[in-house]
Amino acid sequence: MFIAAICAILVTMVLVLIRALLGPSVWNCILAINSFGTLTVLLIAAHGFLMERPEFLDIALVYALISYIGTIAVLKFFEYGDLGPAKRAPLDEESN
Repeated sequence: MFIAAICAILVTMVLVLIRALLGPSVWNCILAINSFGTLTVLLIAAHGFLMERPEFLDIALVYALISYIGTIAVLKFFEYGDLGPAKRAPLDEESN
């Protein structure tokens, strides 16, 4: 049963990669890559359960966090054109 789930996840990952490569806009590609990251987490978890290695769940959680932070970074880059800190207005001398 888990082998069928892993095969279904792999087929879905191929479809998501096709959407990422052929997406009509940048936002569709970002959504497809985010979906690919989620499917990778599912694949790692299912593989760990199939091999009876519960430490794979820790790896899947770390990958999920990295995928989330990467998605936020890419969205910030496309929105502002830079990953650096936001430009702040100088403080008024009177407000101190």
